[in-house]
Amino acid sequence: MNSPANTANIPSATRDATTWEQGKVVRTMKQTLRIYFNEAKAEFLMRLRLPGYVIPTILFPLMFYSLFGLSHSQAALAGTTVGAYLLASYGIFGVIAISLFAFGVGVAVERGQGWMQVKRASPMPRFAYFAAKIAMSMLFSLIMLLLLFTLGIVAGHARMPFTAWVGLSGTLLLGVLPFAAMGLAVGYFAGPNSAAPMCNLIYLPMSFASGLWVPIQFLPKAVQHIAPFLPPYHLSQMALDRIRGGFSTSDWVHIAALNGFTLFFLILAAIGYRRDEGKTYG
Repeated sequence: MNSPANTANIPSATRDATTWEQGKVVRTMKQTLRIYFNEAKAEFLMRLRLPGYVIPTILFPLMFYSLFGLSHSQAALAGTTVGAYLLASYGIFGVIAISLFAFGVGVAVERGQGWMQVKRASPMPRFAYFAAKIAMSMLFSLIMLLLLFTLGIVAGHARMPFTAWVGLSGTLLLGVLPFAAMGLAVGYFAGPNSAAPMCNLIYLPMSFASGLWVPIQFLPKAVQHIAPFLPPYHLSQMALDRIRGGFSTSDWVHIAALNGFTLFFLILAAIGYRRDEGKTYG
């Protein structure tokens, strides 16, 4: 049965979807989905109102593509054209920024503000907080990719089969997950003031060394040897296979590598989460 004494200080959106039985939270599936939806909506609107987040993550990939992808868009490169190749590489560049900074900076700042303590004390499902950030990152990535692809088609004359566009979009959207896990690890180990510089120190060199700015075959040999140890490299190789219109057997190696990176960063994030929980409630 409902307990007004226990729910008086709970936000109305959560209170309406919460009942209590013998001290435990009981919800229907519909109520749970409503909480997840409201949390994701709030996360998206919050990020949308932050120009410091929207402008770099959405506009920078378009700006770089305009500078480097339009002048020689039809030239051959790596089994495709420059225009198509850079759609993949700058698309990944944008996806990394959206997910890494949303989790890395977002979680660190919200920890510093005490917002994470509020979330833990509320009856909201614990995973709803993280699911909302994943949903927001995917939605922002989709918006960025639609704008980037439109630019590539209209100004860069990029032409691919419809299945290639769909495959490329799906690959890049799923690429949110390993970098969200990376950002989550940063968010639990970095402070509110150090999270943004730390994300930049990871993001920019990692993107360069993975061949997102300059095609991997044009990088120094030493950097080419480092690239397979970086998650953007594996995502870029899968994206290029989609542009060429297929799914190669080596994609399973790249999928395994990305899953391994995701698991590794989630373990780091879990260690940081437990450490954080111990400091607060120990």
